[in-house]
Amino acid sequence: MSLLTSAEIMEIVPHRYPFLLIDTMEEIESGVRAVGKKCVSVNEPFFQGHFPGNPVMPGVLIIEALAQVGAVAMLSLPEMKGKTAYFAGIDKARFRQKVVPGDVLILETSIIKVKGPVGIGKAVATVNGKKVAEAELTFAIG
Repeated sequence: MSLLTSAEIMEIVPHRYPFLLIDTMEEIESGVRAVGKKCVSVNEPFFQGHFPGNPVMPGVLIIEALAQVGAVAMLSLPEMKGKTAYFAGIDKARFRQKVVPGDVLILETSIIKVKGPVGIGKAVATVNGKKVAEAELTFAIG
């Protein structure tokens, strides 16, 4: 059983279809870390052009999904209610394996530093226990 459904996630972050890239939240330690899940479907709108006949989830959208999980971790703090987390930087991004329809992405973001409204999250995406992508994500909350 998941901790939060997509409807409950939308109470925390401002993202909406087709740009809400988290289906459920499996774990949340507010302000510390969160784990989300994305069930990748052939019906995703980005597969129409990326790539016809060879659908691959764009790496930048995997990074965005990881950022959304980090946003849930931060914005689930009571003092952050109603705020928005914005990208301020992406460092050390690496893509290790393709993500295709039928894959279940497990998205984990740990907050490793916060100073005022700016912070850094260490983010890792896996499929079947194998790392598919990772990055350090800098965010600003406003």
